[in-house]
Amino acid sequence: MNASNKELKKGYQQSHRPMGVYQIRNLVNEKALIGKSLDLPGVLNRYRFQLQMGSHPNKALQADWQEFGADNFAFEILDELTPRENPGYDYKEDLELLERMWLDNLRPFDDRGYNQKPESTDEKLWRIARNRLKNRDDDPE
Repeated sequence: MNASNKELKKGYQQSHRPMGVYQIRNLVNEKALIGKSLDLPGVLNRYRFQLQMGSHPNKALQADWQEFGADNFAFEILDELTPRENPGYDYKEDLELLERMWLDNLRPFDDRGYNQKPESTDEKLWRIARNRLKNRDDDPE
C-alpha cells in the first residue's frame, strides 16, 4: 500500500460516519425493522447485502424480502446523533435511548414490524427469579 493510500485509509478511519437510528420498511405491508448503529451507511449496506444473499438473521424480514422483492423495501435514516467535541465520547448510551424512543413511538412489534417486543420490567424480574431458583435447585450442596 503506497503512502497516499495509507493516508486515505487513515483519513477514512478518523472521519465522522453518520450514527443514529434507521429503519428498513416494507412498502407493501408497512412492517419495519428499527435499529441503531455507530455507522449508519455501513449497517444499511451490510443488511442490504445480507438480504440479497438470503442470509439476514431476522427470518421474518428475510422471508418478506424474498416474497416481495428488493424494490418493495426502503432503507431510511430516522434520526442522527451530532458528534461531540470530545473525541473519546462513548455514544452507545445515547444510541440506546434514541432507539428506545423510536421503538416506543413506532411500536414495530408483532404484526407491525420485525423487531422483538422488549420485556417489561415484570417479565425481566420473573425471568431473574426463575433463573435464581433454577440455579439454587441445580447447586449440589
